[in-house]
Amino acid sequence: MDLSSIMQQARDMHEKMAKIQNELANKTITGSAGGGMVNVEATGRGDIISVKIEPELINPAEATMLQDLVTAAVNDALRKARELAKQEMTRLTGGIQIPGVTNLF
Repeated sequence: MDLSSIMQQARDMHEKMAKIQNELANKTITGSAGGGMVNVEATGRGDIISVKIEPELINPAEATMLQDLVTAAVNDALRKARELAKQEMTRLTGGIQIPGVTNLF
């Protein structure tokens, strides 16, 4: 394998990674807590799109519980976004663990 072939493979991988990053930005994941009473929607890149809270949870006396549920739902959505990104990168690398590539997200 010559140097130009290696450079072409690197360019191809870079293009595929950029494509995957764009695809991840357009995919959505929902994290939830409290049995679905709090839902957080995020992109595959980990950007929070929306937070939905069932009206019956909005009670000033239960503010601490609501805050905990929102935190849990956000963490669930972000965990799912990281897992989706990892799956997409594994697809790109054919399952080969490449340091710095498979852990980009």
